[in-house]
Amino acid sequence: MTFSTLGLSDPLLQAVEELGYTKPTAIQEQTIPTILAGRDLLAASQTGTGKTASFILPVLQKLTGERKRRAKRLRALVLVPTRELAIQVENTIHQYGKYLSLRSMVMVGGVDAAPQKQGLIDGLDILVATPGRLLDMAHQRALYFDELEVLILDEADRMLDMGFIGDINKIIERLPTQRQNLLFSATLSDEIRLLAKTAINDPIEISINATNATAPKISQWLITVDKDSKSALLSHLIKENQWTQALIFIRTKHGAAKLVSQLEKRGIKAEAIHSGRSQAVRTQLLADFKSGNISLLVATGIAARGIDIDDLDRVVNYDLPDDDDDYIHRIGRTGRAGAIGEAVSLVSRDDFKRLCAIERRLNQLIERRIIDGFIAAKEVPVSVLNHVGKKPEKKVAIATQKKQASKKNDRAKSSGHKKSSRGPEIEKANPWSQWFEKNKK
Repeated sequence: MTFSTLGLSDPLLQAVEELGYTKPTAIQEQTIPTILAGRDLLAASQTGTGKTASFILPVLQKLTGERKRRAKRLRALVLVPTRELAIQVENTIHQYGKYLSLRSMVMVGGVDAAPQKQGLIDGLDILVATPGRLLDMAHQRALYFDELEVLILDEADRMLDMGFIGDINKIIERLPTQRQNLLFSATLSDEIRLLAKTAINDPIEISINATNATAPKISQWLITVDKDSKSALLSHLIKENQWTQALIFIRTKHGAAKLVSQLEKRGIKAEAIHSGRSQAVRTQLLADFKSGNISLLVATGIAARGIDIDDLDRVVNYDLPDDDDDYIHRIGRTGRAGAIGEAVSLVSRDDFKRLCAIERRLNQLIERRIIDGFIAAKEVPVSVLNHVGKKPEKKVAIATQKKQASKKNDRAKSSGHKKSSRGPEIEKANPWSQWFEKNKK
C-alpha cells in the first residue's frame, strides 16, 4: 500500500514524498481512511509508529478548502500533555501542510501569553495546546470553540498520568456536541476507555501491537552496575565506544545537573533538559540536539514523548523508569521511521523490581553485557517473567489492618481511652481513582 491509495490529496502526497516517506505505517493505513470518512476514533499506537502523521494528514485534508477564518475561532484542536510534544506536533503540521493555505499555532504555558493572544485574533485552522494554558485563555475569552470541527487527544494516557483529567473534562464541556473526536494513546486502559466513553461517540477502535511494532528495530542491552559507579561507567561507554549521540534518561532534575557536572570533569560535554529550565532554554536545547550541536542530552521524563528525531542513534536509561510504559516510550525515541536504534540501561540492585516489570512487559529478558572494571558488587538477580505480584494480598492485608484498627479504636472508646494518633499505614487516596470509581458505571 502507498500513501496515494489512502485518499490523500496531491499537495499532501507531494509533502510526504519530499519528506522521504514512501509507504504508510500500520497505524496510518488503518486510521487515515477512518478519519477521512468522518468517524470518531479510539486508537492505541506506540511512539515511533508514525502516529502523529496518522491524524495530521487526514485532518489537514478535511480542513482544506475555501473558508473564511473568524476572530478567536479554531476548527481543529490537538490537546497534548507537554510543551515539547506540542512543538513537535505543530512542526509536523507545517511539514505536511506546506502546500496548503492553513494556519496553525502552539499554545503552551511557561512562555509569555501575549503573543499567543495576538495569534488568535485573526482565527486559526489548527491549534495545538496543553490543557492548562488553553483553559486559561478560554477563561480570558481569548478564544471560542463554537466553530470547532475536530478534537484530537494525543498521548491521552500520559495526560491522565499527569493529572489533566479535570482540565480535559472542563475543555470538553465547552466544545460543540457536533464534532469529530480522535483519541490516541499508547495503551487502552480502563481509564482511557472511560475517558473515551465521555468524549467520543461510537468510535472505531484500532490497536497496533506496540511492542512488536518497535522492538525489532531496537537493540536492547543492559549492564548491571553498583549505583555509585554509574557515572564512571557511562563515561567509559561514551569514550570507549566513541558515542557521538545519545539521549540519556535520569530520574530527577537534580540528578541531571549532577551527571552533567560529573561528565564534564571527565572531559565529556553534555547538557541537561528538565522542568527546572525555562521553556525558551528547553526549546533551544532540543533544537541544538536535533541539529547535532549537542551530542549528549541528559533528560528527565519530560522529554520522553517530546523528542522526534528520525536518526537518533541511542537512548541510555541511566535510571530505569518506575513505569514499564515509560520504558517503552523512552526507547521509542530511537529506531524511528525504519531506522536501527540502540537502547542501553544501567541497572543497579535497587532497580530490580523495575527491571522485572519491564522484562515482563517485553516478554523477554534483556541481554546482559559485562564491562571489565565495572562488575557489580551487589548482584542483580535474573527476572522471572511469569512472576505474579502480591498486589491482591497487599490489598487484603491493608483491609485487614483497617478492620483491626477500627475494632481497636472501638474498644478504646468503650473503655474511655483516647484514640491512638498512630494507626496502620494505608495508601493515600488517588483523585483520579476516585473520579474513575464514581463514573465507571
